[in-house]
Amino acid sequence: QVQLVESGGGSVQSGGSLRLSCAASGYTYSTYSMGWFRQAPGKEREGVAAIDRDGTTSYVDSVKGRFTISQDNAKNTLYLQMNSLKPEDTAMYYCAADRYYSGGYYQFTPLFGYRGQGTQVTVSS
Repeated sequence: QVQLVESGGGSVQSGGSLRLSCAASGYTYSTYSMGWFRQAPGKEREGVAAIDRDGTTSYVDSVKGRFTISQDNAKNTLYLQMNSLKPEDTAMYYCAADRYYSGGYYQFTPLFGYRGQGTQVTVSS
């Protein structure tokens, strides 16, 4: 079955960087759209970034220029490089995968069919 396991979260100060990883298994990685969404306490899930099978990417406006989504198909791994982190980036970050969504639209990542258990990112001012 599809398994997604995130890692790389942690606590950093404002302006710092983190790289999240998502190890995928149980399916042919290159045939699924992938992405990241986050959820802060008391807030709704928010799509952050997505990457389609052809490499098309998209980002929510608040992270453009600071976050970069990438993937290594040979390693079945998705990444999210997060630079210039801000306190408002504090949230649980989830990796997500879906066989049917296409286009690389970040907005749909909370609706993807599969997600991992999440990794916490905390940014202090």
